[in-house]
Amino acid sequence: MTQEQNGSVGIVVPQTLHFDTPLTLACGRALPEHDIIYETYGQLNADKSNGVLICHALSGHHHAAGIHHPDDRKPGWWDSCIGPGKPIDTNVFFVLSINNIGGCNGSTGPTAINPETGKPWGPDFPPLRCRDWVESQYLMMQHFGITQWAAIIGGSLGGMQAMRWALEHPDALRHCIVIASAMKLSAQNIAFNEIARRAITSDPNFFEGRYLEHNTLPRQGLALARMVGHITYLSEDGMKQKFGRELKTGNLTLGSGSDSDVEFEVESYLRYQGEAFSGSFDANTYLLMTKALDYYDLAREYNDDPAEAFSHATCSFMVISFTTDWRFAPARSREIVDALVAANKPVSYAQIEADHGHDAFLIPIPRYMDVFHAYMKRLKQELGHAL
Repeated sequence: MTQEQNGSVGIVVPQTLHFDTPLTLACGRALPEHDIIYETYGQLNADKSNGVLICHALSGHHHAAGIHHPDDRKPGWWDSCIGPGKPIDTNVFFVLSINNIGGCNGSTGPTAINPETGKPWGPDFPPLRCRDWVESQYLMMQHFGITQWAAIIGGSLGGMQAMRWALEHPDALRHCIVIASAMKLSAQNIAFNEIARRAITSDPNFFEGRYLEHNTLPRQGLALARMVGHITYLSEDGMKQKFGRELKTGNLTLGSGSDSDVEFEVESYLRYQGEAFSGSFDANTYLLMTKALDYYDLAREYNDDPAEAFSHATCSFMVISFTTDWRFAPARSREIVDALVAANKPVSYAQIEADHGHDAFLIPIPRYMDVFHAYMKRLKQELGHAL
């Protein structure tokens, strides 16, 4: 069976695009130049009307689908949704997935070299807002000669970017698909992000963000931050089903030995996730992106009126939430829908039963896939594809 018959885009090669003109940011500072690493799947049609932009979440990146080499056992983070015959069908759509500026997977961010100092940007990298990612993505759009996206799609922080697109460049997209997202973070979410940041900055190897200059990494702090975050992405039922109170080592029989010999499966799992993340993600990037997440407020500039904010949009919307997602609860998605209805905008909404918490948007849950497929069929019909 070939990769395409198996629904995979197959082997993909990341590419890098360099922009040598300054990019002015919302904070008032400018990046004198920047690189964007990206991947594409599918082919752009003659009138360039079939483009789909994928916006990634907090720890996401450009590798959304396919594999990088024949022995690669870890496909892209949204491989379940992107590919031939999948909801984002690469037989129909041209898909662009990028690593945002401020990232640590190849695009210009804190680990990149500051051209003015010759050293890594580190903590000197300018603070970012969601609109900065949108403007950088807009430059990518112009590079490919696309005048209007068929759809912009994102989950979590990616959904926030998609909504920002609908306000900043309303004529540049026909559909906005927002999955497990919100118009602004709750106080509880901001609190979790602050705990994670404090874990990083309290690490003795943080060195006020200049750890690369000291040839070290704040691995313990970053691991703790990931552990805190990971707990919030899962649901209680999901953790119960996956781990319960199963032991990895030791036993709980009275008099059987020291309590320090006992290790629960969930403890082992969280430690593994934290250690793996601390070796692959940059601490300054984590601080930068969580702050951008905290500051996001779609209606702030519109008299705190979401309906007034969405009055500027011209596209159609699809909003999806998951029942056990308490980080971005269904109530937050319903707020988006209510605002769109009040603004008289076309919107579809689906709440999906799922035990996976916030991570559900990454998982091919049958009902989720059915809803996603059905909406994307509308886009295919608009492009004139027979179904």
